[in-house]
Amino acid sequence: MSTILTHIAITDGKIKRSSLEVLSHCKSLADASGASCEAVVVDANASSFVDGIQKYGASKVHVVEDPIFKNHMNTPLIKALSKVMSAVTPSVFAFASTEGTKDVLGALAANQDAAVIADVASFGLIDGGVTAKRPVMAAKIMNNTEAKSDKVLVSVRSGSYDLNESPVSAEIVTIDFSMDDSELKATLREIISASGDTIDLNEAEAIVSAGRGVKDEEGKALISELASILNAGIGASRALTESGVYDPSLQIGQTGKVVSPQLYIAVGISGAIQHVAGMANSKVIVAINKDPDAPIFEVADYGIVGDLYKVLPPFIEEIKKIKS
Repeated sequence: MSTILTHIAITDGKIKRSSLEVLSHCKSLADASGASCEAVVVDANASSFVDGIQKYGASKVHVVEDPIFKNHMNTPLIKALSKVMSAVTPSVFAFASTEGTKDVLGALAANQDAAVIADVASFGLIDGGVTAKRPVMAAKIMNNTEAKSDKVLVSVRSGSYDLNESPVSAEIVTIDFSMDDSELKATLREIISASGDTIDLNEAEAIVSAGRGVKDEEGKALISELASILNAGIGASRALTESGVYDPSLQIGQTGKVVSPQLYIAVGISGAIQHVAGMANSKVIVAINKDPDAPIFEVADYGIVGDLYKVLPPFIEEIKKIKS
């Protein structure tokens, strides 16, 4: 029986939602093909996440636990994942397309003599490998890609699949691992967090994003209030991050973050292709713009044509009434 293995990423002591999305899809692929659906978690407290992982259908969870994984470092992670791959020999090893994954995917593929397809919007199984769709040209085109190999690594964009619980009683396999700090050629001295990113935009269920139409402190206050009552993250277009209105960590788009929340509210954003490339996977898109011909309305599920300074106050009050 072949094995489909999913890497479960941990950030700030929590399982990344995007990893569970990938696991949900791998479970459906395994059920359809008769393969085994398994998962691996690598963390300083890896065993504490097993219950959350087995809710999504992994029949076997490989646990690599060591204090060296308290913070993300490429060398020990590649060593741990290589050890797991050698033990499991998966036909497919799937990852969420996180920044950490981008750091290690190529090196892991080289180490394991595996094929790799990175940053896909969807993937499936074919005889001898994997077929996938990859967004290219700022997501204007979907490229059909195939990789045929005994082992294929694939990373998946956040929001590509829904979360589907499929609880099982998983077999827990503890992988022995040890690595001394002296083996590291690079050491981690300090982590400096971005000041603006109070909610991880890659994991946010809702995002309120500000564009060029938000031109002063009054506009920023309205964005903050709307985000607060929705428990949403705050994003911004490139124009506002480059001008210093918002922190660069909040930029969404081709040269910023790629997000896929359940709800994306674009306020004063025209909808240039560079921005749309970063949020087109959002489940529901609401656009507020005074220009009825703004491109953002072409991708929006709901649109409000009007001045954001006049639209947002009653919009916020109505949401408050509904929540109360």
